[in-house]
Amino acid sequence: MINKIRVKAVEADVLKPFLDHLRELRTRLLVSVIAIGVTSVVSFIFYNQIITFLFTPFELFERTETGEILFVNTIFEGFITKVKVALLAGAVFSMPVHFYNLVRFVFPGLTAKERKVIIFSLCASFILVGFSAYYSYYKVIPISVQFLTSSGFIPKNVGFILNFGKNIFYIFRFLLVTLILFQLPIVLEVLLVMGLVKRKTLLRASRYIIVLIFVLSATLTPPDFISQVSLALPLIVLYFLTILIARLFRFGEG
Repeated sequence: MINKIRVKAVEADVLKPFLDHLRELRTRLLVSVIAIGVTSVVSFIFYNQIITFLFTPFELFERTETGEILFVNTIFEGFITKVKVALLAGAVFSMPVHFYNLVRFVFPGLTAKERKVIIFSLCASFILVGFSAYYSYYKVIPISVQFLTSSGFIPKNVGFILNFGKNIFYIFRFLLVTLILFQLPIVLEVLLVMGLVKRKTLLRASRYIIVLIFVLSATLTPPDFISQVSLALPLIVLYFLTILIARLFRFGEG
């Protein structure tokens, strides 16, 4: 009888931490869902400002006599575009909350070294987010739009009827893809610090990684050479910069 009581006590002690983790995970997920909901509502309210931001790259086109550049094809296109933009913008703007929840959830189980790695990674991540947003919006997208609409592809006697929803999401999608791809060096550096990937392995595989970067860029960007190369080259530089940083701090040796 005493042994059974002891076994039950041990099982309770083992089960309690697991249940605590489940409750913590549930709380973090709930906070993330609420954050997406709140930021989506805010994005819906400030939809005009977001659309103005996404619309700016098309200002280089000549307006019609009534002042329009983009056009809708169906009566419900404006509504659907507004809802989609609000939801996507909400997901993007709520990312700091998701990062915070992730850190709060995993920190208790990390060593001091691993905690430092996570903190520095988050700082570097936010820097790359700012750089990628500026680079894609102010450098790559204008060149891409001018290239795709140049006289080399569209004769001078052919006019434009640009669809509102498709072209707005073209800008949004390109920005989102750039933000995600520019986080890959952070993930790679963390793997090197944790010893899950070796520096020599990355150097040996560099030619294949370069090909993979170009394939990813070609797959995820608009179908033009300018966008693909403009995205691939910085990623290649960041890849070798990641290896250099790992060598300076002796990460991923062996």
